[in-house]
Amino acid sequence: MIEKELFKHAPSLANTKEEDIAIEVNHVTKDYGKGRGIFDISFVIPRGKTFGYCGTNGAGKTTTIRHIMGFLKPDSGFVKVNGLDAWKDSDEIKKYIGYLPGEIAFPPLESGSDFIKAQAELLGLTDMSKAERVINAMQLDPTANLKRMSKGMKQKTAMVAAFMHSPDIILLDEPTTGLDPLMRDAFINLIKEEKARGATIMMSNHMFDELEETCDYVAFIKDGKIVDIVDMDEIHNRPFREYLIAFASKEDYESVNFKFSEILEEHPKHNALLVKVNNEHVDDMFKELHNHKVTLIKEVQYSLEKYFLEYVVKGE
Repeated sequence: MIEKELFKHAPSLANTKEEDIAIEVNHVTKDYGKGRGIFDISFVIPRGKTFGYCGTNGAGKTTTIRHIMGFLKPDSGFVKVNGLDAWKDSDEIKKYIGYLPGEIAFPPLESGSDFIKAQAELLGLTDMSKAERVINAMQLDPTANLKRMSKGMKQKTAMVAAFMHSPDIILLDEPTTGLDPLMRDAFINLIKEEKARGATIMMSNHMFDELEETCDYVAFIKDGKIVDIVDMDEIHNRPFREYLIAFASKEDYESVNFKFSEILEEHPKHNALLVKVNNEHVDDMFKELHNHKVTLIKEVQYSLEKYFLEYVVKGE
């Protein structure tokens, strides 16, 4: 069993029914020595959800994904994909997984088109309409020589192969590396389309904004160990809000009465306050502010990066 303590910020994951689990990583350890590898890694990904995997280079993201693909055998623990053992049944699970590796190595073929065609033949895919949609969305010229492709072009070509058969499960290892900002936006739209059709997606990434915009859950991994998993509903739908409020005078600043709010920070030099107010009392706060001259009211937006700094970094 996976201990529920790890899911204190994502309790819905801990309560996922077995039949609703697409991927289960259960106490997996792969020890390469000298502190390298992954250690007692556990999480589940429900069907149809997008799971972000966040950490620095060398944290263990790629090693985890390779275990899910069945490329690596755990020293201990196990991985299941749709109920099948990822190591023992690796040939079977690859039939319904789309995979974008972190390090892309193409076979000795002439062009991107040749590679995409070869992959389609391996998959028994005859309808190439999805491949064409991805090619157009990512503005890829697939006829380019594979050996001469830039990092970004290689990334796009491999992305076409990962998405073109509309797999049930998609595993993406640092998918936006090498992409310019415009193409990152196109990629995010592509992920949203896959989510809409019900695909289960796991994506390793260190870009907080990309994870925040696409994921249902995000796990943080450091030195081969998962340190936290968060339900993105906690980020997007917090029961309270924070406001920075500046007053026109010291008198207004000192006389305000926020009986329904918690003052987080005081800045008397600037006659300003940072307050925290529950959603049901936001109107009460604004009613109180009507009695004072205010020069600034700004809601402080919460983000995945702020959560990371607040719970993961400070919690160390």
